[in-house]
Formats: sequence, structure tokens, C-alpha cells
Amino acid sequence: MKRERTAIIRLDSTLSLPIRTKTPQNTQTPRILVEEIGGLIRVYKDGHVERPQIVPFVTCTLPLELGVTCKDLVIDTFTNIWARFYVPKSNEKLPLLVYFHGGGFCVGSAAWSCYHEFLALLARKAGCLIMSVNYRLAPENPLPAAYEDGEKALMWVKQQALSGNPNKLWWLKNCDFSNVFLAGDSAGGNIAHNTTLRLCANWGKLKPLIIKGNILIQPFFGGESRTNSEAYMVQPPGSALNLVASDTYWRLSLPKGVNRDHPWCNSGANMSRKLERMTYLPTMVCVSELDILKDRNMEFCGVLRNSGIQVEHVVYKGVGHAFQILDKSQLSQMRTQEMIYHIKAFVNKRNSS
Repeated sequence: MKRERTAIIRLDSTLSLPIRTKTPQNTQTPRILVEEIGGLIRVYKDGHVERPQIVPFVTCTLPLELGVTCKDLVIDTFTNIWARFYVPKSNEKLPLLVYFHGGGFCVGSAAWSCYHEFLALLARKAGCLIMSVNYRLAPENPLPAAYEDGEKALMWVKQQALSGNPNKLWWLKNCDFSNVFLAGDSAGGNIAHNTTLRLCANWGKLKPLIIKGNILIQPFFGGESRTNSEAYMVQPPGSALNLVASDTYWRLSLPKGVNRDHPWCNSGANMSRKLERMTYLPTMVCVSELDILKDRNMEFCGVLRNSGIQVEHVVYKGVGHAFQILDKSQLSQMRTQEMIYHIKAFVNKRNSS
């Protein structure tokens, strides 16, 4: 297998991030396509992966009037994990949201324009400092790589909190490390959940960080048996997620030899770890009414509730999967404002508890 070359593309004045480039195809031996999600990812039999740039990558630039400082920082040079920080102007310490983007574990980036716009707005309106983690992607890095990166990101934050490095005061001085939340949408919501499962037996190792809760937006779960919303929810053309794409993402991201009833995928089947009231986090789940994941999300809320976990959910009417980042309609923008309001209320409630 040919190695991919790495090009260094400068994203801002403080950091150069590695972006993988395509290896020229050998015209004498055409590659055999084995998996494809239209416009997003193509996987070939020899292991080569192509990700067309369907969403623009953007730098840290934000309008001055937004009042949010944005910079990229490397978390781990060996695995090329980095994060984009959003710090709204404030004279007070702010809660920290450690955020994981969506994309079925296989596509997406903290530098995607849609995430950049949404998280900058969320930081300002919810009054939170946001760390958007750019984790490793499948199929090159199948699960649990993304979960490992989630844990590594939190351990990195812990080290920053302990170091108090004056060169990083631009974000450290604004961060309330006793008020930290894990958050994410779609696959990112799944990562936040499974990162919690990896850590909840020993939250003490993250001190001085105190993790207050999970904010899961349309979390990506599945299973071998179809739910009603998976089987019967009619998706419009160009929908962010349909059943064929969902199955493909799981084939590409789960370890070889397991199916969609693996606990990383199916939160209600063969639970590998018992959820305990005193260790798993209070959780907010944001559900979209027209999302094929609607029933999965509601089942997940039931699993938490039956385990004695504090959980609240909100169903956003008339919108589908990932509406808050991909749909610019007036209805979606209104629902996005509602979501930001609900996230702010959840954070404030946990902060006062």
C-alpha cells in the first residue's frame, strides 16, 4: 500500500496543521471501490481513502463584532490531534465545553465552516469557552480511536489547568475548570457518551477538572434491528443522514468482526458496563423530529433513565439530522436559537447544583 503524503497547510498565524493529500492513482492498475457515501467518502480495496472537500475548511478568523477569540492548538503531535478554541469576551470564568464534531466517525473536521460558524455562535450566546476536538477518523483509525482521542483531550486540558502557563492565558484565564461539559453532535455525541463510559469509574484522575454533564445533540447510535424512525422516516434528497449512509459509517468505523449490536453502536444491547448513578454524568439529549435517529435517541434516554441517571431531552419540531449546522432555512435557524437557549439553561443549572 502506498503511503499518503502529508502537506502542511497554514490555517492561522499560530499553528500549521497537517492535511492529508491524495496519492496519485496508478493508471495501470485501477483501484477497486468497496465503500462510498456520495460526495463524502470513497474507500478502495487497497485501503486508499478519498474525502472530497464538500464542506470548506476555514481558518480561525471571526468577525470582530462577534466578540469571540479563536485559535488552534495541537493536543498530540504523534497522532496529529488538535483543537479549535472559542473564547468569548468575559470578565468572569466561563464553563468549558469539550466538543466533538459529527460525520459518522469517518468525515468532518473542527475546521469545517459549518462547525466554525455554529460553535462561535454557541460560545457567544451560551457564554461558554469551547474546545472543538479534531479527532482521528475511520476507516484508517477505527473505533475506539476516537474515544481514545476524547480521553486524551481531557487529560491534555488537565495538564494545562495544572501548568497555569502564562503564555496560554488567552484561554486559561477565562476557563472554569470546575465546570466542564462533554458535548457533540451525531458521531460526536456518541464520542462524548463513550468517553464518559471510559472515565466514569475514576473521575478523580481528571482533577482539578470537574465534569458536570453531557450535552448530546442527535447522538449517533444504531442496531441490527430497525427502529420505526429508521425504517419508515422518509428523508428528503440531500439529507445529512439516511439509513444507507448510516450502515456504511458503522461498517467503516466499527472493529472488524462485530455488528451494529456492539455496545459502542447500540446503547441498549449487551451493555458492556453498568451505568451507575453516582459516576455517569447528568445528560441533556437534543432530538430532531425528522431524524432517522429519533427513536434511537429516545431509547438512549430510556436507558439512562432506567439506570437512575439524570436525563432531560428536547425534541426540535420540523427539522432533521444536523439541522443546526447544515440547514439555513428560517425554521432551522429558529430551532438552532432554541437549542442554544436550552444548552445554556442546562449548563447554568448544572453550574448552580
